[in-house]
Amino acid sequence: MNTSIRIDVPEALAASHSKHGGAAGRAWIAALPALAAGFLDRWTLRLDGPGRHGMASLVLPVTRADGTPAALKLQPVSDEHATEPIGLRTWDGDGAVRLLDHDPDTGTMLLERLDATRPLSAVADDSTAVRILAELLVRLVAVPAPKGLRRLADIAAAMLEQVPRAVPALGDPADRQLVRTCASAVAELIGEPGDRLLHWDLHYDNILTGQREPWLAIDPKPLAGDPGFDLWPALDNRWEEAVATGDVTRAVLRRFDLLTEALGLDRQRAAGWTLGRVLQNALWDIEDGETALEPAQVTIATTLLRHRAR
Repeated sequence: MNTSIRIDVPEALAASHSKHGGAAGRAWIAALPALAAGFLDRWTLRLDGPGRHGMASLVLPVTRADGTPAALKLQPVSDEHATEPIGLRTWDGDGAVRLLDHDPDTGTMLLERLDATRPLSAVADDSTAVRILAELLVRLVAVPAPKGLRRLADIAAAMLEQVPRAVPALGDPADRQLVRTCASAVAELIGEPGDRLLHWDLHYDNILTGQREPWLAIDPKPLAGDPGFDLWPALDNRWEEAVATGDVTRAVLRRFDLLTEALGLDRQRAAGWTLGRVLQNALWDIEDGETALEPAQVTIATTLLRHRAR
């Protein structure tokens, strides 16, 4: 191993792993510099600039032995991350970043290099950004889900099982009723959960500029299910822009209409599965100790409930 290579671990990434992963997270961070250096050697890579990070992963720009730019992505092996290579291999670059190599033992991936300084969130016009996201999503969900992925049917069933225990933690009766209503919407749809390959986290910062295509998706959490379950991030992200329009209900519906029309989705089903995402977020927040629903989630849910039959 080339011990002269210095890999700096961002403080925010270390703090995130310590907070969410405890002792295991701190151990992974401690081993990260040696892990990165080992893969630079193993895959004959050269560092090509400062790294970037999210909540869980460190991404280093690198150059391959043949001069091709690439990105080395390091993250722990977990249920959330383990299926990312399956999804990327299945898409094979069609609408998503291309997977060049993968080590299943450590979860380390070598990816096509995209321009991390130019995410879709930087596109100023909201309607344009939603259309670009929708066009990518059309391509991604056109693919049948391969074996080995988590299934929306199982996730939905687990959510419904949690609701009776979780609801009493909410202080506002209106919040409690909204969670129950979202659960009822999921219960109506659970018998037809879908079989498409979903991204599960397609927000505007998970779409980057590429060289072979203007925009490509990154960082999927692959899931087998109904495309309606993939709409929520595009409704919730850039929320301040929706609020700034002065008519947030209209802004939510405009985004929802753009997405459902582009994907050819039944509005009722798409609204129901989007309420499922609100339910999922509510359950996660309650698990984290929250006692009230997040206002944007309430607005999205009530807007879709009011206009489901429109």
